[in-house]
Amino acid sequence: MIKRLSIRNYAIIEELEVQFPKGLTIITGETGAGKSILLGALGLIMGERADSKSLFDESKKCVIEATFDVKAYGLKPFFEENDLDYFDECIIRRELSPSGKSRAFVNDTPVTLDILRRLAGALVDLHQQFDTLDIHNVSFQLRMIDALAGNREPLANYSAVYRDFVKTRRKLEELKRLNQQSAQESEFLQFQLDEFEKAALVSGEQDELEVELRRLNHAEDIKRTLSAAWQLIAEGENPVSGQLREVLRSLSEIKKFSPDAAGLYDRLDSAILELDDIGAECERLAEATEFDPERIVEIQQRLDVIYRLQNKHRVATVEELLQIQQDLQQRFEALGDLSAEIGKFEKQLDELALRLRQQAAELSQRRKSVVPAFEKKVLELLAQLSMPHTRFEVHFSELPEPGPTGTDEVGFMFAANPGSRLQHIKDVASGGELSRLTLVTKSLVASAIPLPTLIFDEIDSGVGGDVALRMGNILRKLANQHQVVVITHSPQVASKADAHYFVYKTVEGNATFTRVKLLDEDERIRSIAVMLSQNPPSESALANARELVAMKG
Repeated sequence: MIKRLSIRNYAIIEELEVQFPKGLTIITGETGAGKSILLGALGLIMGERADSKSLFDESKKCVIEATFDVKAYGLKPFFEENDLDYFDECIIRRELSPSGKSRAFVNDTPVTLDILRRLAGALVDLHQQFDTLDIHNVSFQLRMIDALAGNREPLANYSAVYRDFVKTRRKLEELKRLNQQSAQESEFLQFQLDEFEKAALVSGEQDELEVELRRLNHAEDIKRTLSAAWQLIAEGENPVSGQLREVLRSLSEIKKFSPDAAGLYDRLDSAILELDDIGAECERLAEATEFDPERIVEIQQRLDVIYRLQNKHRVATVEELLQIQQDLQQRFEALGDLSAEIGKFEKQLDELALRLRQQAAELSQRRKSVVPAFEKKVLELLAQLSMPHTRFEVHFSELPEPGPTGTDEVGFMFAANPGSRLQHIKDVASGGELSRLTLVTKSLVASAIPLPTLIFDEIDSGVGGDVALRMGNILRKLANQHQVVVITHSPQVASKADAHYFVYKTVEGNATFTRVKLLDEDERIRSIAVMLSQNPPSESALANARELVAMKG
């Protein structure tokens, strides 16, 4: 229930605060005094779009704040789901800056308008004439029927099975997706492994092939250079080895006289032996070196295979490719067929679907059993509210598959005049008709459904006298179990109040202000008397007002 509404710098309200008690709160006042402004402020609390043009003082921000007692509504999971601090008293605040920027807070935590709307919708049922009302919503209509049928426990049992059904169906769909994905991945991995198997990579071969290819590509240069070296060293007219042997003979003649010369002789002798070996190796290599175009093509083709795989897998060595091949093989071997597990979940899903349909059939039977009495009572109360020719029926249709609340789709059908075709209430009911129908239906399920604070704006529009009195009695009865706030012009309805607020305007200087006053008993009598007659009221009007208040019930 709403406990307090604080408004600052909004429309023609500079600052005011309204306390809302339990039971029935009546708000009256002259036309244009600002009653609708209270609802506008409450609408901001409920997440409606804000407009900076509604600021009282355009240089200051507007702040609307409401305190709610939420312990009766089971909203703690909602707060946890949206990462909000939960307290039995919840404070919702809406701020609007002069620049037009709007912010919303729940218990001082910033929230989006979507979260605000969902929370406020669970706390306040704002019933304004010509607004889209929750009674239009087929899910709310079904909630009403379930409340009358006492379906809380059967529906909870059904919901538990439905959650398992949805969970199992999602798991089955995921398994099928994974199995299909696994098959596709297995096919892709096999394709890649086939490439590696065909390539038959060998560690170290790339370096060897690249060296051999360079040698083959420069075979003529190599052969020419080695042959020339061999000629200079060992052959030719004056080979280097022959010249060095002449030096060696000269040193042999003096080595017996000079120990230093003997050392040089030994070193040169060794050098000549090494040079002869180098010359022989140059000859051998020159003779062994041949240009082989077929071998060049063969090597190039093999290296192309290696390079293509390296580019594809973005690596630089054969060793890295071999590691990738090993990883692919492990992934391929880890993939499994999920058909057996899919079969198990398909069986579970079939069993849950059968249970759902059985429980849905039970829910449907219970719902349909209460409809005749509900329809009869709705028509009786509407007749009391000056709608004697109304036709009202609850129609059922079956959903193609079980949903969150069963297989029933409920529609409230309405015809206001004799001979009119029954249609969904959202398509045919006028604002006044819809207001009375909403009041009647909600009053019938008030004890069975956790309705939030109910706010009715001019629900008594167009009625008076005995009809208004009966409407007041319905509101009074509704307020015995719920907090009800009614904005009214009807003295009969106003007389039923637990708390009566009067909205009025004052002019101070060049500014107009809206004020709200909680009336005491005498002030209530006088206000109702004015509504019955004129201002100031006559003695008979005062007496009539006292009589109405005494009939509060």
